[in-house]
Amino acid sequence: MKSFTPELDGQIRRLMRECGQQAAQMATQQFQVTQKGPADYVTSVDRWLDRQLSSAFAQLCPDDGAITEENDQSRPAFHAGYRRLWCIDPLDGTEDFIQRQPHYAIMIGLLSDWQPVAGWIYAPAFDRLYCGGPDWGLFQASGEAQPVPMAASSPPLPGKSLFPLVIGTKDQLNFGDAIARIIPEAQFYSLGSFGLKVMEVIQGRAGIYIYLNRRVKLWDTTGPVALAKAAGLTCCDLEGKPLSFCPDAIHPDTLTHKQPIVIGWPHFVESLLPRIQKAVAGVSA
Repeated sequence: MKSFTPELDGQIRRLMRECGQQAAQMATQQFQVTQKGPADYVTSVDRWLDRQLSSAFAQLCPDDGAITEENDQSRPAFHAGYRRLWCIDPLDGTEDFIQRQPHYAIMIGLLSDWQPVAGWIYAPAFDRLYCGGPDWGLFQASGEAQPVPMAASSPPLPGKSLFPLVIGTKDQLNFGDAIARIIPEAQFYSLGSFGLKVMEVIQGRAGIYIYLNRRVKLWDTTGPVALAKAAGLTCCDLEGKPLSFCPDAIHPDTLTHKQPIVIGWPHFVESLLPRIQKAVAGVSA
């Protein structure tokens, strides 16, 4: 049973598209870029979107908690005992946005009792929205059209021929050579947004996505993992343990996942996980 009403779903979709289309217009104009940390950038557009979405959710869901990437004051909500917690990423893939590349997204995810139950990913440059959850289904919409069911597409079993493996740029720099030695048939590729990387797997353009550097946070993962679960993907760590959203698996201050993340089709995870473990262990040793 869904944890929200169809009316709320419609309001969220309209809000995301309205904000996203304004962000796409802002992308063609001058905007400010500052650095929050090493290779971690934020723009004036991120902050504007954060304010818009935070204000809207305070009105849409006044009894729920909400955390957003650019509002540090929202983070205590994770520890406040809310049964429903909205995790909002106003601009996922900021570096792509800065470089005027299209693979950025607005993402919203809903945690209920520490489980990702619903997610919305809107890609303004493509005017495409994806939404769904384990007890809801998987949907997509273009422009102002109503969402329609979306069929997840499993790629063929990994074999001796080349197959796509999604990996972030930083992880490829750190682990790519080691993975390629043990899995020479892996063909690496990437794009900006964490959520859109997950959608590459859901749509069968890749069999597996690995994220190893433990910098990803709740607002990056909640929505995409809800969609991945709706598609029947495996969401686990390098040991095969289910990806956890409980407080003991999340850094209390930064809300970063302590687990490395593997999201993929079950047959890909079963086949490749032991080899990925071996490659990563060789680098870490």
